[in-house]
Amino acid sequence: MDRISPSVSPVDSMSRAESSRRRVHNACPSINFGGTDDDAKAKALSGTRGVVLVLAVAALACASAGLAQDEATLKAGLQTWKTSGCADCHGPFADGDREDDDFPIGANLRTTRLDAAALKMTIRCGRAGTGMPSFDEGAYTVRPCYGRPLSAAPDNLQPTSSMLNSDEIDAVIAYLQARIVGRGRITREECLFYYEGSAESCEDYK
Repeated sequence: MDRISPSVSPVDSMSRAESSRRRVHNACPSINFGGTDDDAKAKALSGTRGVVLVLAVAALACASAGLAQDEATLKAGLQTWKTSGCADCHGPFADGDREDDDFPIGANLRTTRLDAAALKMTIRCGRAGTGMPSFDEGAYTVRPCYGRPLSAAPDNLQPTSSMLNSDEIDAVIAYLQARIVGRGRITREECLFYYEGSAESCEDYK
């Protein structure tokens, strides 16, 4: 006996298409499917093959947009790292190798076990009694640090002339987690990223 393949009604196809479109839009709101609702309904009636194609294209576009956004965040984090004094103490590649002995010795962040939350707390609040300053102007007084009640900041915090906002701190953390933490030895690729493709600055890294 021949098997009868179950058919999918136009209404079911339209419902599935709309549901899939909503899922993709929720995951990547920047994706614009274009067309009116009537256009979408008409396309949905053509069957699930069109739905799969739309989802594949949308997922690729979403991934590309995400990668571009991530790269922009890393570059912003690197720029903040360079300009806010981080490299003065931790070294350009965050291994604690300072270029100027006048600055405090920063921790080797390439071997740190701090996660994103701990990194953010440390950058925001600093570490009293060490060379790590607080980069959040509202630390201790407006936003709590290390579980302490709001009060004046500790007297023995290392001073800094550069304050960072929340987005800048988050960008630095994204850069550290993508390029520094757990990366081991410094590579030529990393050096070129730091010095924006300057081969002359990376001759020591093969």
